[in-house]
Amino acid sequence: MSLKNVRLEVMKFLEKDVDSLIDKYLLPIETIWQPTDFLPDSESDTFFSEIEEIRELSKELPYDFWVVLVGDMITEEALPTYESWLMDVEGVDQVGRNGWGKWVRHWTAEENRHGDVLNKYLYLSGRVNMKEIEKTTQYLIADGFDIGTDRDPYKNFLYTSFQELATYISHNRVAKIAKDKGNKQLSKMCKIISGDEMRHHHAYCDFVDRIFKVDPSQMMMAFQYMMKKKITMPAHFLRESGDKISTAFEEFSNTAQRIGVYTSTDYVEILEKLIKRWEIDKITNLNDEAEKARDYLMKLPARLTRLSERMRVPENSYQFKWVEPAVLK
Repeated sequence: MSLKNVRLEVMKFLEKDVDSLIDKYLLPIETIWQPTDFLPDSESDTFFSEIEEIRELSKELPYDFWVVLVGDMITEEALPTYESWLMDVEGVDQVGRNGWGKWVRHWTAEENRHGDVLNKYLYLSGRVNMKEIEKTTQYLIADGFDIGTDRDPYKNFLYTSFQELATYISHNRVAKIAKDKGNKQLSKMCKIISGDEMRHHHAYCDFVDRIFKVDPSQMMMAFQYMMKKKITMPAHFLRESGDKISTAFEEFSNTAQRIGVYTSTDYVEILEKLIKRWEIDKITNLNDEAEKARDYLMKLPARLTRLSERMRVPENSYQFKWVEPAVLK
């Protein structure tokens, strides 16, 4: 049987548990938070005073913070790309008629709130250039992105396991900075977004764990493949208006590292957590190629740590079109 057919059989076998996984990892729409819980109430007489409070508190936050918050928001707003990508994975019905299609729709519905609330907050803050941000968002969706997973569910679930934990870290750190600057409402908003990302991380880790139990060798080799290729964040494909080839992601990444929101050390620690979470060292019934893949993965964190220790982050901020320093004075 071909690898594609094996993966389809595994996805079909696991599909019976999707409804219970939705109940376990996703929250009912009637009880989960909504963007309006964190934004001024447009029906209230205090609407304009609440906006003024947002604008005043926003003045305490530095340039690099706004760059990171904008980059995080744009990444969340590119959700149409992510849904269409996951709907195209082998074993997921593209029009959502099977259990996996249901998971993707429900996951998308939860994720949709993140970009929504951050976009509205940035607009009300008066601290960023929304027109430029909107252009970058449209570019990111229109350009699409290739993260090297093909239509392979094993690779895709590995990617989402990693990426969801990375976004948890980023939103959680942004929340801490906002809190330290006295902006409790923004901090609470980013903190609750990070909580969603952690739940989603656990869900995708659960999917991978289940695949390891029924197809350990191929799952192990998919893990090795993704780590050899390196996990590319969706923001990797950012570009600002007028740019054919952009350094936006590199500069965004430098900014995130400079203020400690997401660093090369975090990348290594995520890998270590996944290795521990799936008990890679204890998995049995591996073929020879998968055993070599396991050896590679077990040695990889130490190698990446040595590389990260040699990295140097530029001290000076890059001038993004999204955030104009003159506005922040």
